[in-house]
Amino acid sequence: MKRILFAVFAITQLIGCQTTKQAAQTPSDTTKEEKKEIKPYDKIVTKNTISDEGLFLIHQNDDKVYYEIPDTLLGRDMLLISRISKIAPNFSGGYINAGTKTGEQVVRWHKKNNNILLKSVSYNAVASDSLPIYQSVESNNYAPTLKSFKIKAFSADSSSVVIDVTDLFTTDIPSLSAMSSEMRKEYKIKKLDTERSFIESAKSFPLNIEVKHEMTYVADEPPSYTETGTISMIMSQSMVLLPKTPMMGRLYDERVGWFTVSQIDYGSEALKADSKSFIRRWRLEPKDPAAYARGELVEPVKPIVYYLDPATPVKWRKYFKMGIEDWQKAFETAGFKNAIIAKDPPTPWEDPDFSPEDVRYSIVRYVASTTRNAIGPSVSDPRSGEIIESDIIWYHNHLRSYRNRYLLETGAANPKARTLDTPEEEIGEMMRMVIAHEVGHALGLPHNMKASAAYPTDSLRSGAFTQKYGIAATIMDYARYNYVAQPGDENIRFIRQIGPYDHYAINWGYRVIPEAKSSSREKPVLDQWIKEKSGDPKYLFGSGYGDFDPTSQTEGIGADQVKASSYGLSNLKIVAANLIDWTTEDNENYDDLEELYGELTGVWSRYIGHVTANIGGVVETLKTHDQPGVVYQSVPKRDQERAMNFLLNEAFKTPDWLIREDILRRIEHAGAIERIRSLQVRHLNDLLSFETIQRLIEAEAFLGTDTYTAINMMDDLQNGLWSELRNNKPIDVYRRTLQKAYVERLEYLMTSEQRAVPERWRRYMQRVEVNVDQSDIRSLARAKLTELKSRIRRSRISDKMTTYHLNDMVARIDQILDPKP
Repeated sequence: MKRILFAVFAITQLIGCQTTKQAAQTPSDTTKEEKKEIKPYDKIVTKNTISDEGLFLIHQNDDKVYYEIPDTLLGRDMLLISRISKIAPNFSGGYINAGTKTGEQVVRWHKKNNNILLKSVSYNAVASDSLPIYQSVESNNYAPTLKSFKIKAFSADSSSVVIDVTDLFTTDIPSLSAMSSEMRKEYKIKKLDTERSFIESAKSFPLNIEVKHEMTYVADEPPSYTETGTISMIMSQSMVLLPKTPMMGRLYDERVGWFTVSQIDYGSEALKADSKSFIRRWRLEPKDPAAYARGELVEPVKPIVYYLDPATPVKWRKYFKMGIEDWQKAFETAGFKNAIIAKDPPTPWEDPDFSPEDVRYSIVRYVASTTRNAIGPSVSDPRSGEIIESDIIWYHNHLRSYRNRYLLETGAANPKARTLDTPEEEIGEMMRMVIAHEVGHALGLPHNMKASAAYPTDSLRSGAFTQKYGIAATIMDYARYNYVAQPGDENIRFIRQIGPYDHYAINWGYRVIPEAKSSSREKPVLDQWIKEKSGDPKYLFGSGYGDFDPTSQTEGIGADQVKASSYGLSNLKIVAANLIDWTTEDNENYDDLEELYGELTGVWSRYIGHVTANIGGVVETLKTHDQPGVVYQSVPKRDQERAMNFLLNEAFKTPDWLIREDILRRIEHAGAIERIRSLQVRHLNDLLSFETIQRLIEAEAFLGTDTYTAINMMDDLQNGLWSELRNNKPIDVYRRTLQKAYVERLEYLMTSEQRAVPERWRRYMQRVEVNVDQSDIRSLARAKLTELKSRIRRSRISDKMTTYHLNDMVARIDQILDPKP
């Protein structure tokens, strides 16, 4: 129970001389001068001190915060998690939001003479303490000291020390800050202003300490409120006591997607330091191990429990609960019943100590914010991967995104979606599946973008199939809606759901293997489970990182990207024709129409992008050496040719159906030409990128003419984009802008270098690195420019604006091929 310890002063008076004896009880290596700095307990903890009992006693005297640390917790591993609680607009370009985790480290409190040291401990390098090499690992991975604190007092019984931790949160300690070195340079930060930095709150719970503190930086170029020269944010520091005995970790296998913690094991039998990773998962142990071993469903000793935020609107609570407990069936596949439970928040009478900040409670937080997002972070033990706690965050305005996408992607075939006032049960089902997706993250599962390509595209038009299997093999893919189903298809499921891969992954990660008493002894069984599913696309994993695999894309559905996007565009054309009727009401302006039209163009671009990825695409199928076949295989030539034909007809021909005067003249006075240009150029640049062309060049090196070559691609693209030259037809304004962009992109290929990937994106990228000067890319670009110039000069188009345009193109090509100073 939290309490304000006003009685402390009186108690210390009763024990009287015990406090004066504390100096004599301090360690013998403390000098007389040092002893003078240690005060009697009642000089720090007075009758006016506000104290909070928990993992440590926290004492507050005005703006000073003290920790009273028991000796029993000195040297214990604790996890310190730094998060942004409140943030300035446009911080880091909007890629970092409130709730973002900015740091995570294991720390220990150590006593050194009359100081308490806060040490940052790494488990990246490990070895058993029974091995000789353990001493070398310890010596070569010495833990840095984050901060040193003078002991201010000892408790009455000398079983704990009191330190002033105020400076830990009001000075600029990089590992507790959200400011990376990159940001400090970008915003030209001069210093942390200690006069405007302070502790907002400090709370103690049985297993964790929570501190919120404001940090104010002096900056020459802040991301917002530029006239103030200031960046302010509120940081949240969570310090969580880790289990004394770590859980047995389960070794990671890249063929099944899991979040992980990684270590380098110097005690390995391999002839090198052995990298190993454990999956991140909750500690689920059967109450009845014997029944579990017999294959019976058994409840866990400690189930995973999520509480709803008291701020959650009552009408949505049942959907949140359903989304959480939808995972019960997957856990049953792993042998557990009632493994995950959703609960309403307790009332103050039921549990007066309940707090969302208490690490003993995992919460689905409902945040009043205009952010359109939801996230599923968790806190895990870096020694074993054990998930300790998780808070799902739902931002209020996230529903708006789902409503809009529902209308745009399913409205043609789904009458329920043809309104901005979406029926409550439909909205509820969307919320349920968003929560289920985020809970999946909190259970340890990352995105699996491969799963959306597991189902035959035409199966998504079957009511029986979609009702049983959903629209992707996992809810962890970004496959939100069924945009393939066509008008007239019956009994279709339009919203995603938990699928067969989810059952498979949860079983693989959570099923207890009773006969295996170590992580390494589990591995043969885990390998066998993967091999049993080998060859079935429903059980493949692909992160989607690198953007090279067309079968592992965000937002796509169906195994055939060309067919799926063709169906999607057919539906989108129907939606565009009805958008005014479906989004406007009497006595309302056209704000909703403008928003939905803008998002409709984004949906068009997404469908096009799914096809673009086939050009130079490489399919990744993760395997081990004992499985037949290769891991990486180029997309077949015929599929790339088909994709290019689709792009020339649907992406690069002027999309007249999208340029609707009845819509545009209701929402803007101008902008259509630039909008279409930017949409088309995005995909043109993806095709004419260093990475795409280099993959085509490399495929030809392996396969010869049996593959779609870089020359094939650039010939087809140039012939399609400049088809008017062959037919001697006038070129419309949209095509003229696209053709200018094409020539400009060839100049880029001729003269530019591959850009460096920003540091924050490197771990998400699997990019082909290209020395452009020494590749064939410059040669190809020069050849296409030379050919294009010749074709333009032979053309006989009489349209005046087209003639001006073509003359301009010749002049630009000349300048590129033979630059004049």
